[in-house]
Amino acid sequence: MKPLFALAIGLASLPRPTFGLVGITYKMWDPICAHACFYAISSNALSCSSHEEMDGMDMDMGMAMTTPECRANDTSYLTTLAWCLHTRCVGIPTSKLEAYWEVYPTEDKAVAPKWDYGTSLYNVNMTQPPTRELGADDMLNFTAVVPDDAYDLQFRTLEQMVNEETIHARYGVALLVTGFATPIFLTWMGYLPYMTGLLDKIRPYLVYPSLIGTYHVRPLPYLLGNAPTVGQGLYIALFLILNIVLSAVNFRSAQPSAWYTSRYQEIMAWIFYRTGVFSFALAPLVILFAGRNNILLWMTNWSHSTYLLLHRWIARIYTIQVLIHSITGLVLYQDMGTYSSNLTQPYWIWGAVATVAICVLLLASVLPIRRWSYEVFLITHVVLNVFVVVGSWYHVYLRFGTEYDYVMWMYTAIAVWFFDRLVRVMRIGKNGMRRAKVVDVGDGYVRVDVEGIRWSAVPGQHVYAYFPTLNPLRPWENHPFSVLPTAMLQSPTQDDAKGSEDSQHESEDVEKHGGSSAHAIPAFDSEGRRTTAGLTLFIKKSTGMTKYLKAENRLLTLLDGPYPNNSTASVLQCDRVLLIGGGIGITSLLPWLNSHPNVKLY
Repeated sequence: MKPLFALAIGLASLPRPTFGLVGITYKMWDPICAHACFYAISSNALSCSSHEEMDGMDMDMGMAMTTPECRANDTSYLTTLAWCLHTRCVGIPTSKLEAYWEVYPTEDKAVAPKWDYGTSLYNVNMTQPPTRELGADDMLNFTAVVPDDAYDLQFRTLEQMVNEETIHARYGVALLVTGFATPIFLTWMGYLPYMTGLLDKIRPYLVYPSLIGTYHVRPLPYLLGNAPTVGQGLYIALFLILNIVLSAVNFRSAQPSAWYTSRYQEIMAWIFYRTGVFSFALAPLVILFAGRNNILLWMTNWSHSTYLLLHRWIARIYTIQVLIHSITGLVLYQDMGTYSSNLTQPYWIWGAVATVAICVLLLASVLPIRRWSYEVFLITHVVLNVFVVVGSWYHVYLRFGTEYDYVMWMYTAIAVWFFDRLVRVMRIGKNGMRRAKVVDVGDGYVRVDVEGIRWSAVPGQHVYAYFPTLNPLRPWENHPFSVLPTAMLQSPTQDDAKGSEDSQHESEDVEKHGGSSAHAIPAFDSEGRRTTAGLTLFIKKSTGMTKYLKAENRLLTLLDGPYPNNSTASVLQCDRVLLIGGGIGITSLLPWLNSHPNVKLY
């Protein structure tokens, strides 16, 4: 006889023609009465069934194995199922029952029953309706009546599963929407009447200060990371509390259950399902916040650094959900006695790969590793992320196929990642392949001039520069640099002769000129003509890709940008702007000189 736990995780063998999210875009097991009829008779052997012998059992006690072709052509099975639908699905339109019949009765939508629902019901003797009930161990070789207790058991179990899956999907959407919409709501709220003055009073206390002393820009002791600001901390707290609450409420038991032998097993299963859904629901948000082309950067006034900090915190919550999902699944399967049989299944192995990868990824992303070698961190981050996404995909694909709502979350996560990468490629393609002139200006600094780039002197922008020929073994390496139009490095009143004279001072370090450095070095194109086009990067050599930079006239350069840093609108509305910078940081301040009428640079 079929064990109670045989359908433990999601009825993967059942064909599912519907695509979307349970309870949002479609109803699961609709109509439930029809599916309850099927499961009430699905374990009974048919005349065409084969038997799988089990240790210690004779042929008659073996497990009945019934193929889709067997179900499709067995008269007693079809008439029994049709009679159950006729008597149990009262009030359900015949068209819906016919739609069910086209897909589900054989457990394989590619194998159609020999009769449709109407024909199968027609072959039931209506003058003498069936009266003999089907026993649990009976062979189904007659038109049988499904007992009330067997039908009710299946109906109650399926109904509870539908309720739980609906809650999981809706709560998952709630998490995703909350994480995505909160920055938009808080930004747009600032444009409401009378809000400007109120927010100006609140921000110095509830937004800007660090949550832990002065540890925000500078890291915490022992390189534990960067503390969030109070505003960032409120977002993190809101999201964490929402995860905890939604992970802990609305669990119900429907014992006795056709799948689980105890209330403990059933509740563990619901926790197992929900944390799995939540981890998938958080995946798009984790990827979005880490992206350069995060659409929230265009819709809100939150900075890229804020989203990166939130990315790290949401990734930690995501990892916790994954670990709870894995641990509860392990405990549940052991309690049900199915752990050893599932351990070698491909879907289980891929799930384990994704779980291990996300744990290693979290440990490999700590601040000491990022400071030790950002290039190593970046490579391991990308590779491990591939294992997480691929492992998660195969985990659900091999278990449920592509017609289950879990894959919707993965489609969303992959789409977010693909969009970010596509826009990066498009930006690089738009800027084209450039040849840069590199000049060593001393003290470990180099000046990189890229001709032909016409970008406005907008403050608060950066670009990701690729120099593929610097390290041919790692051509993908890139780093962000502040955007500085070359035209800002020349005086508009200089003539060519004066410009030629001043160009002899290119080797001087830019910050040595103080506030006047923005007008010290004239800009010329490759033919010696003065030009307003061009982009200049001042780079301090470090231990990574930049250490290979040296004087060169035609360095292959690819530019991904420009990208915004922080929102500058509120600063530009001030009466006076005071800028203080030194070293390489001066390049990010120079564009402010052309953007505000009353600015002072030190």
